[in-house]
Amino acid sequence: MVCFTRWFILNNHLINKKIWRCIGYLSMKTSFFLDVCKYICILWASFFIQASFAQSSSWPDRPVKIIVPFAVGGATDIAARIIAPALSEQLGQQFFVEIKAGAAGNIALEHVAQSAPDGYTILIGNVSTNSINEILYASKLKVKPSTSFKTVALVASIPNILVSGPNFPPNNMKELVAYAKARPGELNFSSPLGGYSHLDMLDFNRRAGISMVNVPSKGAGSSQTGLISGDIHFSIVNAASTTTLIKAGKLKAFATTSANRLFSFPDLPTFTESGFGGVGSDQWNGLFVPAKTPPIIINKLHTALNQATQKLQIKEAFTGAGMSILASLSQEEAQNFVNNEMQRWARIIKENQVNLE
Repeated sequence: MVCFTRWFILNNHLINKKIWRCIGYLSMKTSFFLDVCKYICILWASFFIQASFAQSSSWPDRPVKIIVPFAVGGATDIAARIIAPALSEQLGQQFFVEIKAGAAGNIALEHVAQSAPDGYTILIGNVSTNSINEILYASKLKVKPSTSFKTVALVASIPNILVSGPNFPPNNMKELVAYAKARPGELNFSSPLGGYSHLDMLDFNRRAGISMVNVPSKGAGSSQTGLISGDIHFSIVNAASTTTLIKAGKLKAFATTSANRLFSFPDLPTFTESGFGGVGSDQWNGLFVPAKTPPIIINKLHTALNQATQKLQIKEAFTGAGMSILASLSQEEAQNFVNNEMQRWARIIKENQVNLE
């Protein structure tokens, strides 16, 4: 037994030494293997970064889609159709407009946010899609505009006008308010549910002490059809869509949301002049891309839009549509503007106790 114990101790010591030598050898091998793996990973990462940079640098090398969240004929659609050919000329690749209307613009929001961040699918959003919807449809939206998108640039702003059909009895704001107060709940207005015009009309109702019923519409076009036929009494519609109809006598204008009187309608008072300061707002639109879009693409698109909108024919096209160009703002200024708009609309929604969920 004693002999066995001595043998075991001696051999156990030798076995332990061999085991530790093996462990040390394997450790060296493992360390070498890990170093090789790290080197390979760095090479692959470098390759993909260079490939991605090269791809971004060559953008655009195929047609680019500008997604419009609303129906044909609205201010956002008009703006998109002005800038699409201008960007095509500026960047040497086709930019084309695609309509994805519905669900207050949320269908287009989700489509673009979930598309590849490669600069080939761009959203031309507006005050509703990129400032209001995140507040009104928080539990329904699959994306958050504030984090799912990067603001490339603002495109234009469009004043809105409170209008009625041509045969509506009142002719000015004072008469309008008196007429509505004498008929609580009998009059209606038309607007896309949850859109800027819907919220502006609710704010006007509250401030004026009147009660009108909203008839949801798909956009400016359907609202105007109802106004002309007499089925709809009021609507706040952008000047880009209404200017021609007002001048033709097919619509009657009462006030503009603009801070100053409009060049095209110098006799039309503002809401502020009519005693309703703070009611109503100008509509705006801008270009947005998925949040992970490379900065080089965003910068190139911003520069191209800025340069395109400085051309006389583009300026005239926007002016003719009743819009003011905002593309000269920097990306940071544009992003801050959108963020501030979201805060402003959150206040309006809260004050008017709007809940669409």
